[in-house]
Amino acid sequence: MSNVFKNLTRSPRSVRQQGFTLVELAVVLAVIGLIIGAVAIGKDVQRNAEYTKVKNKFIDQWEQAYNQYYQRTGVVLGDDQTAPQNMVNGAQFLAAGTRSGRNMTGVTPPNAICRGAAGQGMTRGFTNGTDPDLRVLMTRVGIRMPPGRAEGLEDRYVYLDSNGNPQEIQVCFQWNVPLADSSAANAVGDGAGNVMVITGLTPDLARALDQMIDGKPDEREGRFRRQGVLNNAGGTAINAPGQEWQATNRDLINTNNDRSFDEDQVAIVTAIYRMNQ
Repeated sequence: MSNVFKNLTRSPRSVRQQGFTLVELAVVLAVIGLIIGAVAIGKDVQRNAEYTKVKNKFIDQWEQAYNQYYQRTGVVLGDDQTAPQNMVNGAQFLAAGTRSGRNMTGVTPPNAICRGAAGQGMTRGFTNGTDPDLRVLMTRVGIRMPPGRAEGLEDRYVYLDSNGNPQEIQVCFQWNVPLADSSAANAVGDGAGNVMVITGLTPDLARALDQMIDGKPDEREGRFRRQGVLNNAGGTAINAPGQEWQATNRDLINTNNDRSFDEDQVAIVTAIYRMNQ
């Protein structure tokens, strides 16, 4: 009873003086720091997982669909089955009165093959209703396309950039002119052969895909490179060191201004992925 009485009669001043010790404050601050660090790490892990999903569930599956088309028809997308040119949209090339296999340097390549419209940032033309439609070609031979964005938009994929804003990837296919001479007037740096054109990539995503595909994020070498960059561009020496991808995730779309506001949509780049067929 005496202890209870003492507690009840304790002076208000002694009650007010009670509080956290330095050790308790240090523990609380340490826990807060761990939580903040875990949130930051979690965002990076989530973004890396999304990049891997783009590679495995979209890019790789479109490459498989392209290869399946070749296996079922004996020609690449849009090629002529009776007089194959071994180039995407080769039927248009043949209709223009030109045959592949001769001196191809300087020739006008056929248009790209897309779904509905060319991807943003593409340099090759595509005329909807005139050029072959990517989805029509695939469904005609019974090839199941990746789920993509939605039914009828299998060639698109939506993801969030590092600022949390939506970006849309689109795939098209085209044939690129062989570049025998880097100093040639028509050297546009797209790499030779049949390629998948991938638009709507943030620089961070492009580097991640390049690392996964080629083992090195180099925008001008390997199967995966940036559109418009000629191999060995920027240097006169053969086998010169590689070149980093242009722009960063701190650049605003269409403007390299080196800032990173939450309301900004991150800059995008266009990549080409060389096909095996």
